[in-house]
Order: sequence, then structure tokens, then C-alpha cells
Amino acid sequence: MAVNRGELLELCRTNPEAVVDIIEKQDRLITQLTEKIVQLEARITELEARINRTSRNSSQPPSMDGFRRVQSPRKKGERPPGGQPGHKGQTLEMVENPDEIEVHLVQVCQGCGASLMAENPVKVERRQVHDTEFRIQVTEHRAEHKKCPHCGRMNRADFPSGVQFPVQYGQNLKALMVYLCVYQLVPYDRIRETFSDIFGRSLSTGTLVNAVQESYRNLAGVEDRIRELLTEAEVLHVDETGMRVTGIRQWLHVASTEHLTWYGYHRKRGNRATDDMQILPWFKGTMVHDFWASYFRYPSRHAICNAHLLRELNGISENYQHTWSQDLHALILEIKREVDAARAHSRFLSPSKIADFEERYFQILENGLIEIPSTEIPDPPTKRGRKKQSKAKNLIDRCKKFPLEILAFMHNFSIPFTNNLAERDIRMVKLQQKISGTFRSEGGADAFCRIRGYISTIKKNDRPVLDSLVGVFQGNPFIPLHAHRSG
Repeated sequence: MAVNRGELLELCRTNPEAVVDIIEKQDRLITQLTEKIVQLEARITELEARINRTSRNSSQPPSMDGFRRVQSPRKKGERPPGGQPGHKGQTLEMVENPDEIEVHLVQVCQGCGASLMAENPVKVERRQVHDTEFRIQVTEHRAEHKKCPHCGRMNRADFPSGVQFPVQYGQNLKALMVYLCVYQLVPYDRIRETFSDIFGRSLSTGTLVNAVQESYRNLAGVEDRIRELLTEAEVLHVDETGMRVTGIRQWLHVASTEHLTWYGYHRKRGNRATDDMQILPWFKGTMVHDFWASYFRYPSRHAICNAHLLRELNGISENYQHTWSQDLHALILEIKREVDAARAHSRFLSPSKIADFEERYFQILENGLIEIPSTEIPDPPTKRGRKKQSKAKNLIDRCKKFPLEILAFMHNFSIPFTNNLAERDIRMVKLQQKISGTFRSEGGADAFCRIRGYISTIKKNDRPVLDSLVGVFQGNPFIPLHAHRSG
């Protein structure tokens, strides 16, 4: 109930205790309103940060940026437009031994009309046309049957091992089917249309599925070898992302090096899945990942993806206007420049330089703690459980807990600055989901993961994809020997 000035003065003379009660009640109300304002301001800040999330300031993928123009972290003028120094061009070049030569003769003089047939050419100018023929070559195999005149036994010649049916597609065409389906991510219906347009042959969906499944079966030993080599690697990149199989959200996991790639999917994202992968439980090297807690269960050494960290620091700076996040962002990039320069000159950072970087790292985090209290999100008085912290406080706590993992690239130059290798390996599988949606069967998902891992491994070893897929159907697939590039 509101009290006017006159009534309040009268109460002060007649009933001071009532005045005290009114003041205390007003103080409690002001305190409640102040707390509510702080909560609402923090909530508004969080919602604005959520709206402002992009692939540059969070772990959000670029595909979710929509039509917003996201500023590149690269500084203007840092790289000129066009190909960079050392970039290998793709210019079409002449071959020394063409498949066919057509000679165009000079028969008469264009001036006087005299015959030049008996004259030797002064010069021969060459031009080459690179082209192909779109046709299917049919080979008929005939196996003789002969009866022995002595014992009467009927004898039959053997067909080649790959010739099993009266009419079938050959290894090259089956490799092309798998290439289009698993590597180029072309849907089945469009592959059928492509074969009809190019070769004039109608494929059934069953034929395509059978080709993929045959390739899957033939690559079982290769997948086991890749998994074995990955457990012995010095540095292993791991990542995971959502994947739909039979309409159910599951998780695609990748484990890779610059030489090998393995894919697998699981209904779980955490340690049950990574245990079933049969790679991480036996891995003893350095695992590069993006802070996912399940990876820290394993006894291997760990290194954190600094690209993720830099994006999170950008988010803190842009959405909460903190200084410490800008300072840490700048420090990490400064360390990277020093490491790159030292690596280029085949040397290491001095102990004093490392100590200076570490001291500055922890000082920035201490300075950050001073900025945090005014931006903490207070919990309602009645809320139980663990107190909620701001994103900035959570990030500072994480950086203080894992300094060795974040700065691993500074101590060991063989450890990469980011986990971009695993992210690149996983990107094309996500593209497949955008093109074709869910996998209709678990068998199809299994086949895709195994074959795609084989193709990725082929590419990393600079081998031709189609020829290597033909080798799969010939029973002679490429088998990697090492987890890392030698030299």
C-alpha cells in the first residue's frame, strides 16, 4: 500500500516501528527487483549471444550461418587473390605418345597451284585433342566342353574367376558405380540416369547396391589393417558428428592421420561408442580433439584443437566485450607464429621463451577472473544444485585445467595446431547426409563408412581412386603400410 508524505510524517511521530517496517519492506522489494533486473540483463545477453552465433565465434558449422555474411578471420591483404606461391596448376599438356595420329597433307601451293606431294615438309605443327568414347565393351567368354574318347569323361574349360553369370557387369563398371555412389555422393536414381545417358544401358537399383556390398565385403581386411595402424600412430585426430541411420539419429565417428582414415557409426556419442571403435582403448600416442569429455577417459596424451578455442574466444569478445579473451586470442596466435618460424628453420623454442608464454597465458586467465563477477548469471534463490556459470567463466576454468593440452603444439612441433584434419575427413560424410538424407539400412551405412574410409586413405596416399576401386573387385586392394608419411 502506497504511503504519501503526510502520512509518513504522521507515522514517524506516532508509530516509528511502522515506518521501519515500511522501509524494510521497500528495501526487500528493491533488492528483489535489482536481482530480477540482473537476471534479465544476463538472459538478454545470453539470447543475443545465441542469435549472434556464427561459424567464426562458436563451434556452429558454416552451413548454419544461412545467408548472413560472416567476416573471415583472415586479415585483408594477407593473401593476394588467385593461386598462391607453390600452388600446382592443372594446365592440359601435350603427351609424347598419342593414341592416334592424323596427318594433314599440303598437296598444292596456294599461290601458284603447283603440286607439292613430292616435297618434304619444312615443319610439322602439332595440336592434340584429348577426348573419350562413351561406350561399353562386351567380352564374350566361351568355355569348351570335350568328351574324352578313351574314358568317356566330359571335360569343361574353366571360366575366369570373376566370370560367374551368363551376363554381368565387369570390374571397371562396378568400380565406376561405387565411385559415383560413395565418392561423388551421387544418389542411386541419378547414377541410373547417368548410365542410361552415357552408355545407353539401364541399371537397376539392386545392381548398384550389389556392387557397393561386394566392395564392402572385399575391404574387410583393409579396414582391419587401417584400424591396427591407427592404434600405433604417434598423433591421432578424432571427431564425431550426428548421422541418421534408418531415420534414427546416431553418431558418426572418425579416427585419422595424414595417411589413414577410419569411419564408424554408433547409437552413442560417448565412451561406449569409442570403446566399440577398438582404436582408442589401445592408442598410446597423442590424441587431438575438441574438448569432448569422453576422450579424456583414455590414458593417451591429449592435444586440444585451437581453432575451436579461438572461435570460442571470439564469441566471448564479441558478445560480452571482455578484454581477457582478446588477449588470449592474440597470445595463442603469437605462439603459433613463433612455432611456425622455428619449425621453418629446424629449431625449437627456447625454455625461456616457453616459460614467458606460459606466464603470460596464466596471467591473462587471472585477469579474466577479475572481469567475470559482474557478468555472472545469478541463480534464483530457490534453485538447487550446481551454480550456473557464464560461458566466459566456463571457458576460463577449462583453459586453467588444460594448459598442457592447449599449448601442446608449443612443446612438441609434431602436434598440429588444430584438429582440422578430422574435421575435413568428416565433412564429406555430412555432405552425403544433406544430399541423400538418412541411410535406409544399417548395412548401407556400414558399407558407406568402410568404403569411404578406404577412398579417403587412397587419396591421402596419392593413388588414383578409380584404379584402386578396380583393384578391390580384382581382390587386390591397396593396403597401407604406415600411419604417417615417412620423412
